[in-house]
Amino acid sequence: MLKGARDLPSLDLLKGFEAAARNLSFTKAAAELFVTQSAVSRQIQTLEEQLGVALFRRNHRELRLTEEGQTLYKTAAEVLRLLRDVAGRLGARQAGMLTVTTTVSFAALWLVPRLNDFRRMHPGIDMRLAATNEIQDLEREGIDLAIRYCTPKAAGSAAVRLFGELVFPVCSKTLLAGRKLASPKDLSGQVLLHYDDPYRRYPWLSWEVWFELTQTQGVKPAGMVRFSHYDQLMQAAIEGQGIALGRSRFVSKWVKQGKLVLPFGRRYMCSPADSRAYFLVRTPRSGARAEVAKFAQWLQQQALEEDAELEPAEPPHETRAIAGVK
Repeated sequence: MLKGARDLPSLDLLKGFEAAARNLSFTKAAAELFVTQSAVSRQIQTLEEQLGVALFRRNHRELRLTEEGQTLYKTAAEVLRLLRDVAGRLGARQAGMLTVTTTVSFAALWLVPRLNDFRRMHPGIDMRLAATNEIQDLEREGIDLAIRYCTPKAAGSAAVRLFGELVFPVCSKTLLAGRKLASPKDLSGQVLLHYDDPYRRYPWLSWEVWFELTQTQGVKPAGMVRFSHYDQLMQAAIEGQGIALGRSRFVSKWVKQGKLVLPFGRRYMCSPADSRAYFLVRTPRSGARAEVAKFAQWLQQQALEEDAELEPAEPPHETRAIAGVK
C-alpha cells in the first residue's frame, strides 16, 4: 500500500499496466515490453497491492478492466504519451535532428511522398515529422519549421509563402464510363463525396460553397458520403465511389498517374478569398541552422516546380469571405 497521497507507483509498474490494459492481454504486453508474461503479472499484482484496488477482472480466457482500472488507464496512457513526446523532442534537440510540423493531410498527401527526394539530396540529415492539426508553439515544442495553411496575417511577416490552393471536382475515370460532364448541373445523379467539417473551418471545401461560386442551382445528387479525414475522401474518389472536391496540391500526383480526372477540365476552379496559402514558418533559433536552411530551400524548389503544372487555363473563381472563418 502506498503510504501517502504524494507517493506514486514506479514508472515500470505503470508501463506494464498500460501495455496490459491497452492489449487486454498479459502475454501481448510482455512481448511488447520484452519481458516474460509472469513478470507482467507480478507488476500488475504489485500495483494492485500498492493502490489497494483490483485493476483487472480475470475471467476464463478473458481479461477486462475494472472501473478503477479504466480510470487509471486513461491517465497512465496520457502521462506516458506526454513523457515519450518530451523525451523524443529533447533527444531530437540534442542530436541536431531537423523537426518539422504540418497538418495530417498535408503530411500524408503532399510532404511524405516527396521526402525521398530530400533524403536523396541530403542523406546526412535526420528528420522528425510531427503531423498534427493543432497549431504548435514552435519554440516551446522544440520544432524547427512549420508548414501552415493560413492567412498571411496568421503566418507572420517572417513567413515564406509556398503556394496557394485551388479546389475543383475530381473523380475516377471509370466512374464516368465515357460520359462527359459539360457543366456543374450534370452532377445530378452522381454520388457526391463530402468532407465533414462540423465547425466550418474549411468552408471552401464544401459542395454548397462550390455550387454558390459556380452559380449552380438545382443539382440533385444520387447520394452522398461524408468523411472526417480528407485522405479517406480522396481514397474513396480513387476507388470510384463518387465525385469529390479535390485540393490542387493534394490531387496533382493522382491526376498525373491517371487515377483521378477533372470531369470539367480546368474550368470551375475556386480559391479562398482571404489569401490563405501554405506558408513556411521558422523560429529565430532554428533560422541559423544549416539543416533548416536546406529543407526550406528544398521546399521552395518543390513549390516552384509544381506551380507550373497547376496553372489553370482561365482565372479561378474566387470565394468571398465567409463570416466566422479565420
